[in-house]
Amino acid sequence: MKHLFNIEVRDRHRRILALIKKNSGRLVMAAACSLMISAATTATGYLIKPVIDDIFVNRDTTGLIVMPLLVIVVFLINGLGRYGQEYFMNYVGEDIIRRLRNQLYDHIQDLSLAFFQKARTGTLMSRITNDVNILKSMVSTAVTSSMRDIATIVGLTGVIFYQNWRMAIIAFFVLPVAFWPIFILGRKVRRVSTGCQEAMASLSAFLHETFAGSKIVKAFGMEQHEKRRFFDQTRQLFNLEIKGVKVRALSSPIMEFFGGLGIAFVIWYGGSEVVAGKTTPGTFMSFLACVLLLYDPVRKLSHLNNTIQQGMAAADRVFDIIETPCDIQDSAAPQSIVPGPHQVSFEKVRFSYGNQDVLKGIDLKVDHGQVLALVGMSGGGKSTLANLIPRFFDVTGGCIRIDGTDIRDYALANLRSQIAIVTQDPILFNETVRDNITYGRPDATEEQIVAAARAAFAHDFIQRFPNGYDTMIGELGGRLSGGEKQRLCIARALIKNAPILILDEATSSLDSEAESVVQKALENLMHGRTTVVIAHRLSTIASADHIAVIVGGRIVEEGTHETLLSANGEYRKLYSMQYAAGKKNALSAELEV
Repeated sequence: MKHLFNIEVRDRHRRILALIKKNSGRLVMAAACSLMISAATTATGYLIKPVIDDIFVNRDTTGLIVMPLLVIVVFLINGLGRYGQEYFMNYVGEDIIRRLRNQLYDHIQDLSLAFFQKARTGTLMSRITNDVNILKSMVSTAVTSSMRDIATIVGLTGVIFYQNWRMAIIAFFVLPVAFWPIFILGRKVRRVSTGCQEAMASLSAFLHETFAGSKIVKAFGMEQHEKRRFFDQTRQLFNLEIKGVKVRALSSPIMEFFGGLGIAFVIWYGGSEVVAGKTTPGTFMSFLACVLLLYDPVRKLSHLNNTIQQGMAAADRVFDIIETPCDIQDSAAPQSIVPGPHQVSFEKVRFSYGNQDVLKGIDLKVDHGQVLALVGMSGGGKSTLANLIPRFFDVTGGCIRIDGTDIRDYALANLRSQIAIVTQDPILFNETVRDNITYGRPDATEEQIVAAARAAFAHDFIQRFPNGYDTMIGELGGRLSGGEKQRLCIARALIKNAPILILDEATSSLDSEAESVVQKALENLMHGRTTVVIAHRLSTIASADHIAVIVGGRIVEEGTHETLLSANGEYRKLYSMQYAAGKKNALSAELEV
């Protein structure tokens, strides 16, 4: 069977079958309903014989009363069977898709940042929405059709052979000839379906990028350019879909033609036997009706191959993600971090993206309550070094220790519970202010929420919202200013109350007024915590306990603000550049006034 349908059964397909088996009870009910449909369809074909022979030929008055009642019963059974099968199989299909979506999203969330940097957001969205929906069609529609149609074929075949085995053999001789080109076409359907799904994923990724970057599109007047790109994408998808339509549309005409040949031959041969008196008109008409009823489920099975091929292509794309291994794993026997103050040390830390060395032997240490500032030109490796602490990536050489223990020996969830992060781009969710503040600590009390907001200098502007802490903030916090969003992020970090803090250029995107308020909030957040600061504006880290200047993945200078200025090296050069730029901006502001 797998060779006929061009399916190589792999572990991923067995996992789908395992999901189907979880609904075995409903599958049994659906099978029973299929048997009801099959029995009703078979009875419909068979009843034509007594209707013609007994009522119309022999003029049996008893049959005139009994046969209509039997027909009503047959059609009632058929209707009940179709309803039950439709309900049970769609329930199974929806349940499988729900479980598969959950598996997919669950696994994606567990993958490392390296995976998200390589994958396109729109492509991942397409896997969860579009591809999984195609699998639903294969599971619910295809399985429903196969159960019902195979049972109907078996029933009608029995009636046909019972009535006239010679005509039955002739009718069935055509079927293998008709099926062969259908399976050949199925291979092309799978290739075209894969292309369509990839094009749809690309379109989803394109839409995500252009909608997220709508401000830049409009600022640079590139609306027409993006429209042309979108039109090109839809044209490519259209061409692939039309190819699929052509291939799928060939299935029915081929089946119709060969089926027509078989029926024509049956009419000629059966008609000859009726004329010769070898069979009754009722038997012939019943046989012909059964053959006509038989070719319909056979024709539907030809479409089943197309549906299965599309579903297999979708399954491959979904399980390519599910089977992607996570490169950040817990150790075999992970340790737990004791809550409290921590010391963080970097020992000969190296890190590479592929063949490109980003960090080259970093040695640093920051004690509890101290502030370590990382400075340097963009691309030097500052953010990468900070991202290694919560194991967003793993070092490729050396190690990072917390309280003397390699962080790879700690349980990942436990490690990250001890770390709070405030990034340059404030990431908020389309939930209430309260939900965003308590994102890392959903069990926080109202007093703790308000205290965190006050410490982040966010309480006053929150109170001005129409619903206060229950106000929805819009997608990515679109209803807030940059400073307000950053203060909510600081409140979120405050309420988590983690002893290790990472500030990744938390004020670099703010204006001077907003930066002043946010800087005060950050001072409240940093108090008593082991802090690693990635600084763009050197004026914000003048009070840091230790400053490391990173250039080209190496530490070229380290010390305090005063000692580095007096050293007249790389730090002094960076400081002088910013000082000169600051004076120029101040002079421009005075001239404008």
